[in-house]
Amino acid sequence: MQQSLGSAVVTGASNGIGAIYADRLARQGYDLILVARSGDRLERVAAVIRKQIGRTVETVVADLTAPADLDQVTALVAQDPRITMLVNNAGVGATAPLLHSDVKAMSAMIALNVEALMRLTYAAVPAFVARDRGTIVNIASIVAITPETLNGVYGATKAFVLALSQSLRHELAGSNVHVQVVLPGATATDFWDTAGTPVDHLPTEIVMPAQALVDAALLGLSRHEFVTIPSLHDAGQWDAYEAARLAMAGDLSTSSPAPRYLAA
Repeated sequence: MQQSLGSAVVTGASNGIGAIYADRLARQGYDLILVARSGDRLERVAAVIRKQIGRTVETVVADLTAPADLDQVTALVAQDPRITMLVNNAGVGATAPLLHSDVKAMSAMIALNVEALMRLTYAAVPAFVARDRGTIVNIASIVAITPETLNGVYGATKAFVLALSQSLRHELAGSNVHVQVVLPGATATDFWDTAGTPVDHLPTEIVMPAQALVDAALLGLSRHEFVTIPSLHDAGQWDAYEAARLAMAGDLSTSSPAPRYLAA
């Protein structure tokens, strides 16, 4: 068995994208710390990896929207020196528009997609910086830049993930701590059932298999990409989008309003 690359923490690892990340990272040489709410499903994922790949796999049963559970996981991430990667995958979505969405469900979505991800990132980054080694992988979504596509609160949570990742990338420039943000499109997982629109209701031409999504994201990571959008065939479109955003940056704060806002 190859030498360990350290331990990778994967949240939402009991099925779907998280379970595939666990498998692929184990095959690359990482030991694993897998986090999810469902202990039975989590242990099944761990057992298969232990048997087939032979890596060390620890499981942590935790609901990241529960303060005590989140405190437990953040303490682990902050204090365990074996950890070299954090994959912030846990999340939930919604497809119904705001007028047809339950506000308590929206608050729960923010707690998982935003608060938990932020807390785990805050736990990992100082430890990685102190060791001058580490990788943060944040799973966002294409709705981070196309919030009109699905539920607006869901899009807003993923825009937060993208913005936080952009800021971290800037802050950590020059260090050996790498940040990647992944923007999946529609992916064939049970996410859609939970979100309110079964995946088989979507056009097949827009739905990517979860294995293909993760493999593309990991290839992007191996190339030290910051943003990985597996479905985007013309990478120049993202480059142009980012260039336009950065070109505006120097003009967004001035001592007086733009002339079009001044009274005649």
